[in-house]
Amino acid sequence: MKVRLRVTVMKKPGVLDPEGKAIGQALHTLGFTGVEDVRAGKVIELDLDAESEAAAEAAAAEMAKRLLANGVIERARIERIAAA
Repeated sequence: MKVRLRVTVMKKPGVLDPEGKAIGQALHTLGFTGVEDVRAGKVIELDLDAESEAAAEAAAAEMAKRLLANGVIERARIERIAAA
């Protein structure tokens, strides 16, 4: 079974996000008002061939734990997305 998953990795609350801070300052400089906070992260899309959706999600969770996210400062969220 082919499964497409999206892994979204973001800094944990309370962890400094200098990239997000720089983006927020740039938006303010460009005249965008009302932006109170910006957090930057990364998105990884995976096409997996697995026995089931649960097996694909378990594999993606292991990938996030071992490589895609730094568990000390980041959180990973996994969601199934429709194939293109």
